[in-house]
Amino acid sequence: MATGFQFPKSDAASLWSDPPFKCHFRFGYYILPIERPQDLLEMSGMLQLTFKRYEIKYLLTDEQRSRLGILMDRYMAPDEWGPSTVCNVYYDTPSHLLVRRSAEHPLYKEKVRVRSYGVNGADDPVFVELKKKYDGVVYKRRCTLDVVRANQLLAGRGTPKTQIEHEIDFTCRRYGGLVPSVFIAYDREAFYAKDDHEFRMTFDTHLRSRTARMRLDAGDEGEQYLEDGLNLLEVKVGGAIPLWLVEFFSGEGIFKVHFSKVGVAYERLCAQQRAARCARDSKLGWGMTPVPTLSFA
Repeated sequence: MATGFQFPKSDAASLWSDPPFKCHFRFGYYILPIERPQDLLEMSGMLQLTFKRYEIKYLLTDEQRSRLGILMDRYMAPDEWGPSTVCNVYYDTPSHLLVRRSAEHPLYKEKVRVRSYGVNGADDPVFVELKKKYDGVVYKRRCTLDVVRANQLLAGRGTPKTQIEHEIDFTCRRYGGLVPSVFIAYDREAFYAKDDHEFRMTFDTHLRSRTARMRLDAGDEGEQYLEDGLNLLEVKVGGAIPLWLVEFFSGEGIFKVHFSKVGVAYERLCAQQRAARCARDSKLGWGMTPVPTLSFA
């Protein structure tokens, strides 16, 4: 007899009633049938690659970060991997549907990306991630694939093997396959609470993007779009923010911000394209005809 794997109802946005999934809603959970023991092993592994949390963003100056760092020494420890450069290629439809929807701040939104920590080798595996946000809560699924399988999965032509791969495959096929949209890299320092490894804080600097060479093995260069002296802090927490951090924000007059790395990069790209069109039209003399004046004489 098949057993069942439970998903919270609030995470229902990526669950389906079509084969091969056949989810059933019961007692506040979606039940995904498991026919084979190896399916359960796959899903047990999935829990280590699945995140559910709030992600709250703040912009801090270097001086504010320095003062916060002194306070963090009492409560936080540096991530064991140390500082790193995070490289991402975000995938979207050719019309940039995902990022345009995200900019509208809907109740539910999703993004798909591949990620490496540092510049990847040509044959190194990559992280493929499906990141969803529903009613303020962030859900992230992540799997590790070689580049060939990752590209096939994202194009909607993959052969998924694990539950997470099935979720990513479903999302990509629903949009008719996704294509590389923008490369984004940044330098990150991560910390976790000494008494709660699930509470994390990350500082990102030197955010940069490009729309050429959208591969993880093509270097981490790009046009910087977060000015020097600013730090993007992300507080990642499953519940309430600790009081010591709330008091720091209050004393410094720091408030949360809506800052999407891919959203800001897309806005800059649109602005550059508009400026290029205006320059072209001006050179051709288009749109330069003077407005006629009316005479009542």
